Amino acid sequence: MQQEVLTETQNHKPQKRQETLSESISGFTAVFVTGLFIVTFIFKNFEIPSGSMENTLLIGDHVLVDRISPLSATGYTGPLVPYRHVRHDDIIVFVSPVDPGRYLVKRIIGLPGDRLHMRDGVVYRNGEKLDESYIIPGRGLASVYADNFPTGPRGFRDPVYPEWPAVMSMHMKDGDLVVPEGHYFGMGDNREISLDSRYWGFIPERNILGRPLFIYWSFVTPRKVYDRTSWRDRASFMLHILLHFGGDTRWSRMFRRVR
Repeated sequence: MQQEVLTETQNHKPQKRQETLSESISGFTAVFVTGLFIVTFIFKNFEIPSGSMENTLLIGDHVLVDRISPLSATGYTGPLVPYRHVRHDDIIVFVSPVDPGRYLVKRIIGLPGDRLHMRDGVVYRNGEKLDESYIIPGRGLASVYADNFPTGPRGFRDPVYPEWPAVMSMHMKDGDLVVPEGHYFGMGDNREISLDSRYWGFIPERNILGRPLFIYWSFVTPRKVYDRTSWRDRASFMLHILLHFGGDTRWSRMFRRVR
């Protein structure tokens, strides 16, 4: 009896109405616009071109960047946007203060009001020594200036931007550099090769684009690839990726959180 009732119900099941062409186009458009909004305003992907953040981020890591969380809260976003202030040790992507055409990635060491100095490669913030487990141990490559910032003597090989010493002197107090309001101080995890705030200055809040969330793909990439920008070089490396995708992809880094 139960089986007959079930069969009867199936036989009288109404046919699903097929979508019209206009409805299909409308649905596709909605998905496309939503995806475009997410890629444009919420997430963006970046590729790491240098070793300044090793071993946290390697050359050839591709990261997905959250473009909303670090941005200033606005009236139209309301509670839907997971806004929060930039914190100590956050890794951020930002527009270079001295080269607006470049995107940089560094770790936030100083927030507005923080007092910073370094002694023999060790960072002191507000008088306290930082325990930075994420940095690469010193290999004797750093200069006296870089390891004893901001009072260490500058050598002719230190790539300090011309305007920075004058700006820095305006924010010194008892041997410490004081981070001004609306600005941050960032450094690379690979301190001995990182060209960071020690050399070009503070990071304006308006320059911050977002925080890398995770590595979605990582491929063994020589540093020189990023210096070769001709279409022949790009095509050659694309062919290299196709031929060595399986062997040179760092599978263990896939979907690793950036922190």
